[in-house]
Amino acid sequence: MAARRQLPVTGIDLRYTTCHVSSTFDGVPRQDVSEVPLYSVSRSLYNIYRLTVGSALGSLRELFTKIKSIDAKHGKFDCVFCVGDFFGPLQAAGADSAAKDELTDLLDGAIPVPVKCYIMQGASPLPEPVIEKYAKTGGELCKDVFLLNKSGLITTAHGLRIACLGGLYNSGIYESSEAAPGFASPFYSTHTVERLLSNTLSKSPADSKSQNYSSLAAIRDTALSSQLVDILITNDWPASITSHSSISLPSPEFASSGSPPLDGIIQKVRPRYHFAGGGGHLPRFWEREPFTWVDEGGRITRFVSLGAFGSEQGTGKRERWFYAFSITPSAPPAKPPSNITVNPFTEPASRVHKRPLGQSEGPNFLWGNVEHAGKRPKTGRTQNPFFCETGKPPPGYECKRCKSREHFINECPERTKPPEGYICRICNVPGHLVRDCPTKNAVGDTGGRKPREGYVCRACGSELHYIEDCPIPNERSSFSRGERSKKGPPKEIRPDECWFCLSNPNLAKHLIVSIGTECYVTLPKGQIIPTQSASTCNDKFLVPGGGHVLIVPISHQPTYTTISPDIAPPIIEETEKYKTALRIFFAEHGAAAVFFEVGRLSSKGGHAHVQAVPVPAHLEDKIEDCFVNEGLAHGIDFEPDVEGALAACGGGQRSYFRVDLPDGRKMVHLMKNHVPFSVQFGRQVLVTLLNMPERLDWKACMLTEEDDKTDAESFKKAFATFDPSL
Repeated sequence: MAARRQLPVTGIDLRYTTCHVSSTFDGVPRQDVSEVPLYSVSRSLYNIYRLTVGSALGSLRELFTKIKSIDAKHGKFDCVFCVGDFFGPLQAAGADSAAKDELTDLLDGAIPVPVKCYIMQGASPLPEPVIEKYAKTGGELCKDVFLLNKSGLITTAHGLRIACLGGLYNSGIYESSEAAPGFASPFYSTHTVERLLSNTLSKSPADSKSQNYSSLAAIRDTALSSQLVDILITNDWPASITSHSSISLPSPEFASSGSPPLDGIIQKVRPRYHFAGGGGHLPRFWEREPFTWVDEGGRITRFVSLGAFGSEQGTGKRERWFYAFSITPSAPPAKPPSNITVNPFTEPASRVHKRPLGQSEGPNFLWGNVEHAGKRPKTGRTQNPFFCETGKPPPGYECKRCKSREHFINECPERTKPPEGYICRICNVPGHLVRDCPTKNAVGDTGGRKPREGYVCRACGSELHYIEDCPIPNERSSFSRGERSKKGPPKEIRPDECWFCLSNPNLAKHLIVSIGTECYVTLPKGQIIPTQSASTCNDKFLVPGGGHVLIVPISHQPTYTTISPDIAPPIIEETEKYKTALRIFFAEHGAAAVFFEVGRLSSKGGHAHVQAVPVPAHLEDKIEDCFVNEGLAHGIDFEPDVEGALAACGGGQRSYFRVDLPDGRKMVHLMKNHVPFSVQFGRQVLVTLLNMPERLDWKACMLTEEDDKTDAESFKKAFATFDPSL
């Protein structure tokens, strides 16, 4: 091991650096914090040195100056992770213009960034200019500053897998949200978590280069190992993280808060390091004892919460806001440190016993330091220790809000004043509590409750009403008003019920042939091409495995036109990449690619997907006429102004049927209310063109699982060199 290089003690408080690093080098025993500077481990061990910092809260230029100083004295660092609120709460109209100018300078590249930085969404909505820049660039806000998706996963050039879950957990929003909330909402939903876990199943290009994969079989066959990540960054704390820990918490509220869904994520991804922000509270530093995963050969997880950058306590002492650490890619589990604890996610803490009757539990939040004198009688107000005939609190009581001894906390004149940094969860505006929100009882455009910010009706894509108040389900329902009233509002489909969500345990994963960052490609059940009877239709069976595939967004989106604008660009871009790859692939086998999408806004909310079918090249010129003629026979017309029709569908305003012809031209049909449209229309056109009417019913074309696997493997092997995900 190389000799230690002592660091200078000027310019930075090395107590923070040495304390942070002393227990975090893989394979290095814990030593006294005063003896272990950052470079106590030789770089010849191929450790990757990284820096994690707490919430910047909008102090961008100052933060980068500090990072530059730390990197110059204690680096070089490979990159910096910024947890929590990077930009801070949204600035109200007329607020400090200096903060807005600093944001503008960052996006314009006018602020020097010394080390590549990855930032995330914390507890606040992101500023509109940031969302717009993300939508244009896919994440790069300026040179060396990258915004991670709420459910982001990246793999570095060194092979380190880093996962991110941005935003806050809210029990009401988590289950009721109809799609993954965008950056305009401070919350995440079940769809956000589903997307993150789905992303961990995929292999990035960096992964596939180090493995001899000609397909994605390893993702399906070794899903558990492929879900493991090296670093996890979140704003929230996990709900169980404080269990089995003997280290004092920085504040009592952290013991009873936390995100239960985050527990489930950690049980699957099992990070080696987990860094968190304040989770809706004032960010505070807290480093938990490490714990292990027995079934992963002793894999060690370390959890660290960081204070906000520049935050100060009442004494003026700065809260620890940065953490330097090293990590070795693909390193075997290190020797467990002496302070290892029980894993809080595999062995829940035992229930806390209630205190015996009559025993004092010390100062009470509401009543102060009052002794409990056993069970109080049901009658006799003067015997109640909490009641005074004068109407004043008992001796020793102190209001926890204003410190007054003259009234109870529920009578405090400051009870409507929100705590510092509080933001209303309904309107995302500071200055008032949720119960006093002026928009709490606001009315939507159909007379029902006005939705919270970021909500999008799954039936029509509107942001002005909830799905139960949407008129479209009632208009399209085949039931009478009486029958509808008996059945209640439409029941939305859950991800575990959706045919296309990867979290559905019944999803036919053996048919998946490619998984990208935003989309996956799968063979459908009962595809049009008769792969198992090729001898009777050799002119139709040209592409290995048949070639009839579906391009499906990983996140649950009803249609491509209803995807939130801040997350739509990367999804659409990857869909187009798959289309281009399939066109080239089909052409290599003498076929032309036809794509069609049924963008129907249903009351339950479907899952967007595009179907791709190979058609023999000699039939290419007949495809458009076949769609037009079949459409006339079924009352389906195509719009002359294609771009105008697509624009009319934007934001989920209209249901539509779209066809992409082999030469790149498009055909669009706008569905009309009360006019039926068969979701099998695209299939019907193509089986007519191919002269295979017996292939119309997909259920009659279903194969055994073994035959499906044979088709999937044939397609993947042939498509591997064209696959944009590899």
